[in-house]
Amino acid sequence: MIAFSGGVDSAFLLAAAVQILGDQCLGVIADSPSLPRQALADALQLARDIGANVEVIETEEMKDPNYTNNPINRCYFCKAELFRKLDVLARTRGFRAIAYGENADDAHQVRPGREAATEFQILAPLREVGLTKSEIRELSRAMELPTADAPAQPCLSSRIPHGTPVTVAVLGMIEEAEAIVRNFGFRVFRVRHHVEAAQSRARLEIAPNEMPGLEKVCGALCEALRGLGYDEVFIEPRGYRSPVL
Repeated sequence: MIAFSGGVDSAFLLAAAVQILGDQCLGVIADSPSLPRQALADALQLARDIGANVEVIETEEMKDPNYTNNPINRCYFCKAELFRKLDVLARTRGFRAIAYGENADDAHQVRPGREAATEFQILAPLREVGLTKSEIRELSRAMELPTADAPAQPCLSSRIPHGTPVTVAVLGMIEEAEAIVRNFGFRVFRVRHHVEAAQSRARLEIAPNEMPGLEKVCGALCEALRGLGYDEVFIEPRGYRSPVL
């Protein structure tokens, strides 16, 4: 059983598993308000394209104040909820192992979710064989996976500074804001959600190589974001930086 988000790493892991195990593997997508609807649709389509069995389960991290209070280790509570549900599903279906897409680069970063993976004995095959993100992209390209050059897309909660509560309404606002930016033709970006003195501010970060395209559409784009309810829209002059909250 594989925790499948539709991102670069889990897509490669699932595709490789299908090549080796066929229908003996199952990809499981965790659906919650922090997953954009388009990302869910894309993940389901990708699973169909590679011939993988896939199921969608609902996770309930939004009911856990440890998560919604948005502490620095928020990701731990999200992953613990996911792995808890996967563990039950695996036992029910007779799967003997659960894997997720952590890679060798991730091993050198602070990843609170790794603690949850350890607690639930979740395997990380990509990390264990030493595959880096760039190598996974190269292998994905060889397999003609559409995710080979896809930008990273962490959950919507990552756009909210730690300490600011995560709510369904705010996640929906961020999702709509990023859909607007995407419709303006930008590919790599983030809309960071800030609240200061009871006013909401969208901080838009766009990849430096895409910044020249902002000049012609900046006014219309900012107006569209304010139309969602943002009191202020700030364009980060240094462009997209990861990770920044």
